[in-house]
Amino acid sequence: MSTYAMNTNPVLPGFYPDPSICRVEDDYYLVTSTFAYFPGVPIFHSKDLIHWNQIGNILSRKEQLFLDGAETSEGIFAPTLRYHNGTFYMITTNVTPNNKHGNFIVTATDPAGPWSDPYPLGSSGIDPSLFFDDDGKCYYCGTQERREGSRYFGDNEIYIQELDLRTMQLVGESYPAWHGALRGVEWPEGPHIYKKDGWYYLLISEAGTAHNHAVSIARSKSLKEPFEGHKGNPILTHRHLGYDYPIVNVGHPDIVETQNGEWWMVCLASRTRGGYYRNLGRETYLVPFTWENGWPVVNPGKGIVESTVKTPDLPHGGVDVVPPREDFDFTELPMNFMYIRNPREENYSLTARPGYLQLKLDPDTISSQGRPSFVCRRQLSFDFMTKTAVSFEPKAENEKAGLVLYQSQSYNYQFLIGKKGDTTSLSLVRTEKDEEETIVMAILDDFYPEIILRISQEEQDLTFSYSTDDKIFRTLADHVNARILSTDVAGGFVGTTIGVYATSNGVKSDTTADFDYFLYK
Repeated sequence: MSTYAMNTNPVLPGFYPDPSICRVEDDYYLVTSTFAYFPGVPIFHSKDLIHWNQIGNILSRKEQLFLDGAETSEGIFAPTLRYHNGTFYMITTNVTPNNKHGNFIVTATDPAGPWSDPYPLGSSGIDPSLFFDDDGKCYYCGTQERREGSRYFGDNEIYIQELDLRTMQLVGESYPAWHGALRGVEWPEGPHIYKKDGWYYLLISEAGTAHNHAVSIARSKSLKEPFEGHKGNPILTHRHLGYDYPIVNVGHPDIVETQNGEWWMVCLASRTRGGYYRNLGRETYLVPFTWENGWPVVNPGKGIVESTVKTPDLPHGGVDVVPPREDFDFTELPMNFMYIRNPREENYSLTARPGYLQLKLDPDTISSQGRPSFVCRRQLSFDFMTKTAVSFEPKAENEKAGLVLYQSQSYNYQFLIGKKGDTTSLSLVRTEKDEEETIVMAILDDFYPEIILRISQEEQDLTFSYSTDDKIFRTLADHVNARILSTDVAGGFVGTTIGVYATSNGVKSDTTADFDYFLYK
């Protein structure tokens, strides 16, 4: 009997949804959605499908990614990554209002970048994918409302159309391929086409991206004819396992064949904690995958996504450990740090005070759809501690700086340093249902030019504490409910991020806040 080492699932913990994967010889590359965060679409590399190292962000220039005015769960949806004849292709949708790109493609010869400016396609719908056939032709596969007329919201079709790679334009007729496995199903989406043993396979998700999320598959001998659904659909779902199962809303898969002939699936799913609350958003999982009688079997003998996964038959790849503490000693932020929407570059500096990240206070606030001074990274686990040291001398009581737990502009916590008269103030601000409320405030006995802020979470309890000497910490608030930072309260498609923030609350200001480090563990 063979024995396998077991590895922890998810392979990408935290807000890394809608994974798409491709193999180039012995190398594997993976991308995920980023919605209204900038830069967009992180790209990862692996040798073994278990250990993933981020090698870049595909949409790293403002010319590639317009996010002005986007709600947190707008922006970039469901990228697909493919490789053909020496070129990498990433195709996705920007659903930000008034952006000019819609569905678009960017290309690169080096997956680490740089990537091209977008090629807008002018196509309808979301979740586009690419398929390269044996004759070298490329086909676009996407979603749109039924051409004969949708009967209800989410009554969509998957359609296919040829893409001319010389002009990056869709050509010829578009063909309706499939409407999903179930009659009356909502949101057939996330389509990917594969070819195996003379069959074209169409792998999709359906029933929305919440608890009823499911994966279905169909096949056809031609891309121009309707696809026939598998009688065993859905081939993967957790909706039948109930609300107490610890991994939920499984879907949006992509599959890959290894150089050793194994097949594997990556997909999204969420973990719950303290009830049915998904603070971390949708994460990337790895699942075994095989074929029987011309149809796939997911995780044979079990049919579900598990919290551990066996090691693929691949050489161990290793992983570059992301340090828990970022000391801002370089002239660029690490790849895993992000802004919300397009940043005002003049508000950020790693050189004005070497060894510090300096944020200029911006009139926009974290609870607006503007461009606040905010730098963040993803929350990766339910139990964590984060800490920063802030050098800050506010000139007016409207000027604030500190740490933020951010689910969206409508739901967040702000742990802020300010001033009251000639002394330092500390406040905890909760934004819930778009309403900001200061729930705790403390006026210190003096003015302190540097304050250390610390946030910890255990289960769904948050504790906010501070120190003036990094030795003795005093609690500002504890047993604060973290559940408002879940998609189950806030709605949307993202997970919680944690970051440093500075605002002048609607008033122009030249004041800055200097952050010495950012610790997350």
